[in-house]
Amino acid sequence: MSGTDALADRFEEHRGHLKAVAYRMLGSVAEAEDAVQESWLKLSRSDADGIQNLGGWLTTVVGRICLDMLRSRASRREDPFDETFVPDPVIRPLSQIDPEQEVLQADSVGLALLVVLETLEPAERLAFVLHDMFAVPFDDIAPIVERSSAATRQLASRARRRVRGATPSSEPDLGRQRQVLDAFMAAARAGDFEALVAVLDPDVVLRADSGALVGGAAASKTVRGAKPVAEQALLFRQFAQFARVVLVNGEIGVVNAPEGRPLSVMGVTVSDGRIVALHILADPERLARLDLGAFD
Repeated sequence: MSGTDALADRFEEHRGHLKAVAYRMLGSVAEAEDAVQESWLKLSRSDADGIQNLGGWLTTVVGRICLDMLRSRASRREDPFDETFVPDPVIRPLSQIDPEQEVLQADSVGLALLVVLETLEPAERLAFVLHDMFAVPFDDIAPIVERSSAATRQLASRARRRVRGATPSSEPDLGRQRQVLDAFMAAARAGDFEALVAVLDPDVVLRADSGALVGGAAASKTVRGAKPVAEQALLFRQFAQFARVVLVNGEIGVVNAPEGRPLSVMGVTVSDGRIVALHILADPERLARLDLGAFD
C-alpha cells in the first residue's frame, strides 16, 4: 500500500465525525461534504507524518473551512437571517439504521437547534459547535477565530445562552412523538380544525422554506400560533394521504411524495404531548439534492 493510500485510509476513519462537525456548522449536507473533501485536499498536501493527533488536526481544519464558508455566506446576504430558512434535513426510514446517518443525528441536531445556530455569528457558531458538541478545548479553537482563549470562551457562552433560550425542549420518546404526529395527520385528513388546534402548542411555530421561485399559498412563510398553523394544515390537507412517516434529524417527521415525487419534508418537534415546531422544506431545487432513494 502506498503512502497516499494509507493516508486515505486513515482519513476515512474520521470522515463520519468530520461530516457531523461540518453539518452542524453549515446546516447543509452538500456544503458539509464539500468541506470534508477540502479537508482531505489540505491533508494530502501536508506533512502528515508530523501530525500527532490526526483527528484533532482534521477537526480544526474542517472548523476553519466551515468558518470561511459561513463568513462568505453572510457577506452575500442582504439580511443577516431569513426566518423562513430550513436547514437540510437528514432523513431515514424508521426501520433503517445507517452508521453515518447515526453520527449526523447524534447529540441533539434537530432542525429546531440548527435554525437557532443559523442566527449566531460565524465565530460564535464555531466556538459553540466545536466546544459544546465535540469537546474541543478553547485553546485549540482560539487560533481559528483569531482570539484569546478567554475571548473564545465568551463566544461560546453567548451562543449557549441564545441556544438555550430559543430551542424548544423535545419529547425524547419516539413512540410518544409518533402518537402526536398521527393525531395531527388524522385531524388534517379529516379536516377537523378543532382537533388540529388541540394537538398544537398555543405558541407553535411553523417554518416553510419553499425557495425563492415558489409563490402563492405555497410560498416560504413563518406562521405562529395554533389556529393560524391549523389553517395552514387544512390548506394542504389533500396531500396528507401521501405522507410517509420517517425520521428527520432523529425526530419524527414526514416525507410527502405523491407518485414518488418528493414535494416536501417536514420535521416535527413534540413537547409535553403537543407539537411546538414544524419545519418544512419544500424548495424543489434543494429537495432534488437530498438522498431520498430509500423511499422510492
